[in-house]
Amino acid sequence: MNTRQVTPPPNVPSGRIRHYDIYERLRGDGDFQGWFAGLQDSGYPDFFWTPANGGHWVVNSGEILNDVLTDPDLFSSRVAIVPVERQMETPPFPISLDPPEHTRYRAVLSGAFSPRVVTPLGEQAGELTHDLIDGFYERGGCEFMGEVSYILPISIFMRMVGIPDAHREKLLVLVDELIRPAEVDESEAAARGLTDYARETVRQRRASPGDDLLSRLCQAEVDGELLSEDQLTGMTVLLLLGGLDTVAAVLGFTMNYLARHPEKRRQLVDHPDTIPKAVEELLRRFPVSTLGRIVTRDAEFHGVQLKKDDMVITPTMSHGMDKREFDSPTEVDFSRKVVFHGAFGNGPHRCLGSMLARVELRTFLQAWLSRIPEFRVKAGAELTVDTGMVVALHDLPLEWDVARQ
Repeated sequence: MNTRQVTPPPNVPSGRIRHYDIYERLRGDGDFQGWFAGLQDSGYPDFFWTPANGGHWVVNSGEILNDVLTDPDLFSSRVAIVPVERQMETPPFPISLDPPEHTRYRAVLSGAFSPRVVTPLGEQAGELTHDLIDGFYERGGCEFMGEVSYILPISIFMRMVGIPDAHREKLLVLVDELIRPAEVDESEAAARGLTDYARETVRQRRASPGDDLLSRLCQAEVDGELLSEDQLTGMTVLLLLGGLDTVAAVLGFTMNYLARHPEKRRQLVDHPDTIPKAVEELLRRFPVSTLGRIVTRDAEFHGVQLKKDDMVITPTMSHGMDKREFDSPTEVDFSRKVVFHGAFGNGPHRCLGSMLARVELRTFLQAWLSRIPEFRVKAGAELTVDTGMVVALHDLPLEWDVARQ
């Protein structure tokens, strides 16, 4: 995407200015998180400013990630994307609110993502994985992103919210264009398309409710009142953005890593009971989201003077890839004790879908490794990371030797 470059304002020290374009694609082995880890080694400050995308601050440390995400009084979620002109007219709801308003509406969604609800849904990932493998195993290969990653978690999510499978491709295109646009105009059109789809879906559910999550949200009350159409539309946009993209992106980076590190893969094949713990380490190593915040007032923060309406972005890998938080952070160690890794954010807006993501990843790995324990990235393949507020592999060609009976 052609990004708007600006002149640094007076409050930005010259020593804090670095190049960082969140929409600049990365080509090579597909390890975006490893590339990000190299920023510290190449002299990037823990908190720096980039002139790209209208100019904004970038978090590059685990400590500062926590400080930003746990202080909604200073760092508001009412604008969460750069450049600021890409903010949606009907933004995702309620993450565009700050406490205490956010807290009241978040409670409406919390029950829908409880372990009791999401565990049976996540378990379906195993069955779906076997079905998908049946369709391509004999070919000895697949394009993982298109044939698995953008089918598996999305199919589960669409069952959860009661959206027909026939709408999947249309919604995937809209979400991709919104999160990782080639041009600003493309992003604006995708935002309108996704909002229109969400609004029409809300109207249908209100007129003819079913037993799905969106139908229950249409009947939910906050402070004794039903949610408005705009609030429900924003909530549906939030669910679509979260459910259609993030787990698919994590799956791609995970499989790229396992395909290139047979010794790690065999640990999981030989000891499948370690997969749940391994999932936590893989989430730490391969977070995909960047969270945006807008500064609410002039303030001193980690040695710089912030100004009201400064934008700050917080790549979630800034915690998991920080060597002060984890020894040898680019190494995957399934025995590592991981208490917190930042992949799901932190603070009052921490991702509600974290439990579902964990279950989906666990059941997928258990099913895939039981069927295809040995696989590799196709020889000579150069991978492209589509960047943006969520990073994802553009494609991932995998190969394996077909076992003959």
